Amino acid sequence: MSALKEVKVEPEVACISAEEFKQGMSAFPGAVNIVTTEVGNIKVGFTATAVCSVSDNPPTLLVCLNRGASVHKTFFESDSLVINTLDAGQDNLSNLFGGKAPMEERFANAIWETLVTGAPVLTNAAVSFDCKITEVKSVATHDVIFCEVVGIKQKKQAGSLIYYQRGYYHLGKGNE
Repeated sequence: MSALKEVKVEPEVACISAEEFKQGMSAFPGAVNIVTTEVGNIKVGFTATAVCSVSDNPPTLLVCLNRGASVHKTFFESDSLVINTLDAGQDNLSNLFGGKAPMEERFANAIWETLVTGAPVLTNAAVSFDCKITEVKSVATHDVIFCEVVGIKQKKQAGSLIYYQRGYYHLGKGNE
C-alpha cells in the first residue's frame, strides 16, 4: 500500500491566487538556510526557507527547489547536499545566495569545509546537515528533495536567522 494519497480537487472549488498565497506565506516564519552541493568540482548553492524535518528514523529532511532555478540541473545530478542553517546576523550570505551573484562570488564570501558526503559545509552556520539524497518528487513548479542526514555540525552558541513578513529577524544566541 502506497503512503501517498491522491487528492482530487473539484472544479467548482475556488483557488486563491499566487499573490494571496505569497502574502499568507509572508506571515509564516522560517529559518533561513543555504543549501549547497558539488558535482564535478562545481559548487552551487541557493537560499531556502522551504526546509522541513520529515523523520528521525532514519533522520530525514526535505528541501524544495524551483525547477526553473539556475542551480536545479546541478542538484538534479547530485547524490548529496548540505542544508546550512544560518546564524543570526548572516543576512548578507542569505542575500548573496538568494540573488544573481556568480557562484564563485557566493562561495568566496564564506569559509567552507566538508563532512561525510564532500558537499560544501558552511563553517560558521548555526547547524549544518550533511545529507545523501534519497528521493525527489516533482510537485507543481518545484522538486521536493528528500535527503537522509549522514553528518551534522552544530555551533555551541548560535542564534538563528528567521525570514518573516518579507524581512530578516535575529533570534539571540543561546547559552552553552
